[in-house]
Amino acid sequence: MPGAHFRLPIGFDLAATFLMAMTGVWAANRRGYDAVGAFTLAFLSGVGGGLLRDSIFLVRSPAVMQDPRYLWAVLAAFLVGGLVYRFAQRFERLIAYVDALAIGVYAVVGADKALAAGISQLGSLIVGMVNAIGGGLLRDIFVREEPLMFKPGQLYVLAALAGCVLFVVLSSEYGMSVQEAAWIAIAATLLLRVLAIQFNWTTTPVSDWKIRIGKRRDH
Repeated sequence: MPGAHFRLPIGFDLAATFLMAMTGVWAANRRGYDAVGAFTLAFLSGVGGGLLRDSIFLVRSPAVMQDPRYLWAVLAAFLVGGLVYRFAQRFERLIAYVDALAIGVYAVVGADKALAAGISQLGSLIVGMVNAIGGGLLRDIFVREEPLMFKPGQLYVLAALAGCVLFVVLSSEYGMSVQEAAWIAIAATLLLRVLAIQFNWTTTPVSDWKIRIGKRRDH
C-alpha cells in the first residue's frame, strides 16, 4: 500500500478531537447555549474536520462512525470544557492557545492520513488544512458567525499551513519518523500561533493591498 509507513498513533487524532471539541463547548458557553447546544457545537468542532477529510478527500466511512473513542473524546471535552470554562475566562489567551494546539495536531493528523492513503504531498497539505480548520469552520457556520479563517487577523490558517508543510517535508523528504516529525510540526504551529497572538502579527484585507502598492510607488 503506497505510503503505508505514514501512520501516527490514534492518540494524536483523539487528542485533537478533544481539544477542538472543548473550543466548541467554550463557544457555546459564551453564547449561553444549553447542554444540547453545547454538545452539538462540541461534536461539530471536534469531528467536523475529520468528517470533511474522510468523506470528501479520502472517500471512506468517517472515523467517528467506526471508533467509539471519538465520541468519548467529544463527551469528555463537553464535561471538562463546561467545568473549566470560568477558569479559562480568567486567562484571556488560554482559549486561543488551546485552539492553536488543536489545529496543530489536526493539521498533522490530516496530512498523515492523506499520505497514508497515497495522496500526493501537495494534496496532503490540502487535506491537512481541511482537517485543521474544518471543525472551526462548521462551528462558525452553524452559529451564523463569519468564519475566523475568512477574516483578517492574527495568523491562523497560515500557522496550520506551516505545520502541514513542515510535517510533510520532514517525514517524506528527510525520512524522519512520523512521530518525531509530528511533534516538531505541532510545536512549530503552536509557537507561530502564540507569537502571532503575543506580538499581534496579522494578515491584511486584500482591499488594502492596492493602497499599499500605490504608496510604495509614490515613494
